[in-house]
This record gives sequence, C-alpha cells and structure tokens, in this order.
Amino acid sequence: MDVTRSNLIGGEMLNWSDLHPGDARPAAAGPAAIALLAATVHPEDSVLIAGPHAVDVVTAVADRVTSVDLLLRSAPDAEELAELLHDTKGQVICGSLDRFAVDETYDVVVALDGIDRLVGPDTADFTWSEALDSLYSRLAPGGRLLLGAENAFGFQRLIQPDITAALPRDEDWGRAVTDRAPTGLKPLHTALRNVGLGATYAVFPSLVQADVALSTVDGFAGVVAARAVAARNDGPVLMDPYRLVLDAAEAGMAFELAPAWYFVIGTDSPEVLPEGSVPTGNGVLLEEYLLAALRSDDQATLRRIIPDYVAWLGTGGAGSPDNVILDGSSYRLFGAEQELDVVEHLARFAKRALESGSRQPWPAAADPHALTARLASMAGITVPEQEFRPDEVVRPRGSAEQLTTVARLADELAHASARAILFEGTVSGIRRSLPYRVGHGVLNPARVIRRRLKRVLRKVRR
Repeated sequence: MDVTRSNLIGGEMLNWSDLHPGDARPAAAGPAAIALLAATVHPEDSVLIAGPHAVDVVTAVADRVTSVDLLLRSAPDAEELAELLHDTKGQVICGSLDRFAVDETYDVVVALDGIDRLVGPDTADFTWSEALDSLYSRLAPGGRLLLGAENAFGFQRLIQPDITAALPRDEDWGRAVTDRAPTGLKPLHTALRNVGLGATYAVFPSLVQADVALSTVDGFAGVVAARAVAARNDGPVLMDPYRLVLDAAEAGMAFELAPAWYFVIGTDSPEVLPEGSVPTGNGVLLEEYLLAALRSDDQATLRRIIPDYVAWLGTGGAGSPDNVILDGSSYRLFGAEQELDVVEHLARFAKRALESGSRQPWPAAADPHALTARLASMAGITVPEQEFRPDEVVRPRGSAEQLTTVARLADELAHASARAILFEGTVSGIRRSLPYRVGHGVLNPARVIRRRLKRVLRKVRR
C-alpha cells in the first residue's frame, strides 16, 4: 500500500509531472536561480517554494534554512520531493494556489517559475493579479517574494522558428484569457510596484535554463547575455543569436527583450547573478573591434591590431578575439584561458566572422582557411596552403544573415559582370579604331609585310 507523504488540498494533478514532463516545459532551474536564492535567503528564514522548481533548486534552499514548505500541483512530484526532504522541517502541499487556505506566513516566498503553473485545469478562473496577491499575502512582515516571469516577446521569438505553434502541448489546456500575465516589462513593473518591487533581473536564456541574470544588459554584460543565449540555440535559427543580443544591447533594448525576468519584492539584491560573471573596467571586446574594421573596409586598423594581438599572445596571452578585451593598447582576458596556438586563435575569429555574416573588405568567400591565412600574413605569419574543400565552407548561422550574404554575393557578381561587359566593349572598340590599327602595324611590321606578300602571291598565281 502506497503512503502519501504530501498534503492534498484540492486541484492536484494526479497523473502529471512538471519535474519529468513528457510534452511540456521542465521546471525552473539554473545557476542564476541558485545564486539569487543564495543572495536573498538566510538560514533563519522560513521559506515557501511555490510552483515547479528543479530538485537542485529545492535542495539549495532546504540545505540553507531550517524550515521550508513546498506547494506543487503535481501529485507525483509532491511525493518525490516529500521523500527527498523527509529530514527537512516543513511540509509538502499538493494542489492549486487558489485552494491554499492556511494562515501561515513566510519570510521568503519563492516562485521563480512564475505564476502560470501554480494552478491546474480544475481552476477555471483565477487571474494573474489574484495569484500575485495570494503569494504576497503569505509574506510575514519584512518578507521577500522572488518571482519569475516569461517574456511573451523576447529574443526567443526572433531566434527560433516556432514550427510547432499550431500544435498545442499537453499543458496548453483551455484557460480564461484573464489568466495571462501582463505582457512586457513596463506593465509588469506597474503591477509589481504596488507590492514593493525592489530589483529586476533579465534572465538568459530562459526560466528553465537560467544561466545568468543581470540587472543591466549593456557593455560586457551584453556579451555575457549573448553567450548564454547562443549556447542554448545550436540548431537552425532565424537570426544569429549572439549578434542579435549584442546588437540589442548596443541599442539599449536587450533588457526589454530578455527571454524572462526575476523580480525581487521586499529587498535589494546583487547586480549580477551569478556574481562575478561580468568583467569590470574599460575597453571593448577585441572581436567587436575587428569586426567593425572588417565592415568598414578599415584595413589599416586590421594591419595595426592583428600584429599587436599576436605579440600579446607571444607574451603569454591565451585568448581568442571573442575572449579578449582591448583597452587602448593593452589586452586582458575575458573569461577562461584557451589553449590554442596563434593560428588557431586567428582561425577561430575567421570562423566566427563568417558565421556572423560580417562583410569583408576582400572578395566575398566562405573559406575560413583563406581568411585565416590573410589575417596571419598581417603579422608576418605564413599559413601553408591547403586544397579548398566545399565541405569546409562556413555559412552564416541565421537565415536572415544567409539571405543578406546571398544578396551581397549577387550584387558583387552583378557588378563584376557589368565591369567585364564594359571592359570587353571598350577593348573591342579600341581594336576597331584607326589609331590602334596604325599602331598595331607599326609595332608589328613583320606581320604586316607577311600579309602583303601573301596578297601579292595570290595575284601572281591568278
């Protein structure tokens, strides 16, 4: 006979799992979530974790505090976590938030997965605002609410082609329109100011894969966000994820377009999660500096910076251009060292430049070896030639960049064809001109004499 370790309050889902979903998104997780909890949860706190959170997120709280309660809609998940936390002071409550009627309050309420999955299909009408008020009402005086929210129009809408949008998932049951959260950052801020909003973080790349959370997304923070998004989008994409996030950060739009946000209500928190992932100081990413020179045909800058960068590598530097900060005439590492030789560092930059669809000051090509050799020659390094192989062609990552590259190649081909036609017409006209014929005769007297002798011989034979 099975023993029920969780408390059923109604609205529970008996044959459903958010921890191990079959056709739904997984629970909230990621190092940024754990870092936020470490920054805001104290050992003496009583905590309520509401909604689906990954096991490591739950245990990060349980190992830190003396009292933690869980509120889950999934009965199997509730049983699994109740067994896992059997030595922890607290209880596992299984059911929907609208059925959670106990009077107990908490120092911290954690809902990093958001509000949507705090209820099941039995809850027909429970608005987002009502759910927020219900969570907020569980806070003790001076308590903190940690809330997550997805962005309905974030980078994911611009990166991944949603070919399955017409196919509803198992969790997409019919719900009232009023259940939806406010759309966009400004409406969310307006709704949360009434409950004492303290801090907001942009989360990348998603709530269920929260690798990094940033209070600002500009400068080097934009690079960190771009790396997090690009690392989680390996398949076909509409636009290059890395470039898209960097361009949005430069335009001051990356925070609003973040895939998700964390909101801290009732207290302030560190600027970066995990802490220390964004470098400080002045400078620009070397890769961005070199790409700007490529786009503007600034070969003088390339011929100046490439030898300096190679010289820095020779002094013990260990970073490719995407991992090095250029500050005036000095270089410093951005992240972990890369054990590559000089040519391999340049080859990495060449490949990334071609993948980004960046314009080059030389005839367009997608051969990374040829581009590497050209860059290496600027530093006096000769790269051995190798036979060109079509399978080594590097194409831009995104469909948009591919179309742009095709258009640029077509334009270059059209201009080259026009120049060839013009040149051919000019040469033909010159050959038919009298000065050309006179000059040709003067410069080639033997040929002229031979032709005249042939004509005389023909007349004699006749």
